[in-house]
Amino acid sequence: MKKISIGKHTVGAGNPVYIVAEIGINHNGDLQIARQLIDLAAAVGCNAVKFQKRTPELCVPEQQRNVLRETPWGVIPYMEYRKKVEFGLEEYQTIDRYCRDKNIQWFVSCWDEISVEFINGFDVPCFKIPSAHLTNDTLLKKIRSTKKPVILSTGMSTPEQVDHAIGILGKDDLVLLHCNSAYPAQYEELNLQVIPTFRERYDVPVGYSGHESGLASTIAAVALGACMVERHITLDRAMWGSDHAASLGPSGLERLVRDIRLVERSLGDGEKRMYPGEMKAMQRLRPTNNP
Repeated sequence: MKKISIGKHTVGAGNPVYIVAEIGINHNGDLQIARQLIDLAAAVGCNAVKFQKRTPELCVPEQQRNVLRETPWGVIPYMEYRKKVEFGLEEYQTIDRYCRDKNIQWFVSCWDEISVEFINGFDVPCFKIPSAHLTNDTLLKKIRSTKKPVILSTGMSTPEQVDHAIGILGKDDLVLLHCNSAYPAQYEELNLQVIPTFRERYDVPVGYSGHESGLASTIAAVALGACMVERHITLDRAMWGSDHAASLGPSGLERLVRDIRLVERSLGDGEKRMYPGEMKAMQRLRPTNNP
């Protein structure tokens, strides 16, 4: 099974699960909230935080630009809202320095080619392709041209579309993330068995990007072999914004990281053996006259 390096971390079977705290746009355009979310991720032991970067003029459909939306800045056109939650050069320079100080990696889901060029100006360890753009061949080629490892989310995609995307990206330095793109995703539609299916079909590291409201399915994904886990995080699930309700708050993220590390310790190597810790129980409980 292939393994890849994301900065100082090796990702793949036999290595610790690479845990990504998805900040996305849950900073609501506020750099102080972004810092607090980075603090949270670093404090509980996440390996990386992830943001989203868009060029609104390219990513917002024409018919949606003037639609009014209630926001923390009042009722404003959707295009204006999108610009208010986008960080620019100064903000990302601050994020870059802050993450280095906190010894946590950061990277970005890029939604357009200009955003790829912008983020490539920083020393990010990898690029993420969001599920919404799995079929965007031009964007896939642009991201692959950076020569950085690529993480590909596969939500709302058919097997044929995933095959096509991998045909463009190639399998080198690639991690696939199984994903259901509903917010929040319903448990009956998570289909976690896709994780071993992907691993067998593509022979690349496979992880899980979860949008469900709880922890159990993400923990189960690790037991099924997910080598990377990504979950949205927030300071408060009741905050304004489209992604907060399906995100993990501080206590949820802390429990997730703790339980992932416990599951890793519990999986073992698959070879049945009797452990030293069982000896006293065997001597006390097993009849001595057994053959």
